[in-house]
Amino acid sequence: MKKSMLSIKQSYLVCAIGVAALFAVLMGVCETGVVSLYVKGVLMTCCIAIIMTTSLNLTIGVLGQLTLGCCGFEAIGAYSAALLSKIIVANGIAMNDTVRFLLVTIVGGLVACLFGVIIGIPALRLHGDYLAIITLGFGEIIRVIIQNLKVAGGEGLDKGQQGQALIGIDRLANLYVVFWITVVTVVLLFMFARSRYGRAVKAIRDDEIAAGASGINITYLKVMVFAISAFFAGIAGGIFAQYIGALTPSMAGWLQSINYVIMVVFGGMGSLTGSIVSAIGLTILPELLRAFSDYRMLVYSVVLVLIMIFRPQGIFGNWEFSLTKVINKLFYPVKVKEHGKSKQDGADGKSEKAVKSGESAEKATKTKEAQA
Repeated sequence: MKKSMLSIKQSYLVCAIGVAALFAVLMGVCETGVVSLYVKGVLMTCCIAIIMTTSLNLTIGVLGQLTLGCCGFEAIGAYSAALLSKIIVANGIAMNDTVRFLLVTIVGGLVACLFGVIIGIPALRLHGDYLAIITLGFGEIIRVIIQNLKVAGGEGLDKGQQGQALIGIDRLANLYVVFWITVVTVVLLFMFARSRYGRAVKAIRDDEIAAGASGINITYLKVMVFAISAFFAGIAGGIFAQYIGALTPSMAGWLQSINYVIMVVFGGMGSLTGSIVSAIGLTILPELLRAFSDYRMLVYSVVLVLIMIFRPQGIFGNWEFSLTKVINKLFYPVKVKEHGKSKQDGADGKSEKAVKSGESAEKATKTKEAQA
């Protein structure tokens, strides 16, 4: 890489400045009263959707395993965080609101992670449709259990929906704190996907038999990915519980899990950029169509169908946005072309060497045959 282009440290600095600028814009529009409480609520929902979609993308896009029980882990995290928050208040433990919010949210994520390991070990022995059915059943089991737990507000299936809400949860979720949680989530998932573990997981996705033959511990990595995805789903659930202030078992239902899977496929499986954009777009779109309440779900469905017909790989495919690449193209276009050309020349040189070596080997074989 040419010295005039951005170095790795400069690239990290540019990304940090970009995130800080985005946060400054968010603070500016919120503190000046430009946006209403309704818009702030939509932004909060977008952050939760981003955490859920990017974590699910790790399982579906990077690992290549279809799971339909992500909202079961979200519900576990939500109820764990809510109940712990209630226990802290009931015991009169003095704690800063932000600290309590972060503490119970992380605990909710850890509890969901534990269940992810417990469910993942037997479930990930299956593939494809069978894994999807198992995880779908897990989500429904969680919903039914919550309906029958009195500590979670449930009073049994015979009571219907009455009295099955866990209410009185302190609404501690702050948009600014949630924004940074979302940023940390995306950064950690991005780093994992590009680590040696992430490359090993992609190898499993591409060819599981070959990956196992090369010495990759398939079971360990699958369970790890499942646990990480469950952890961040639990984090999203903890945020949701402390934003809404009330929980119902229906949040663990299969329909919401399907919505998150649609977001992943819509953006492009394996693309964090696609997951983020689709999470924002598909969260805002139904809100924009509220004026057409009778037809908004029809329009929403038509848009999804059209995207799947004309862009089956998703909007972004496996492409990732890079602020560093944009800056390099804007300020160092010549160097970028030279760098790309040098890479191409190197690849051509390697292919020529491979061809020559193949020809020389073939000549040597013919000579030996002639001598024999």
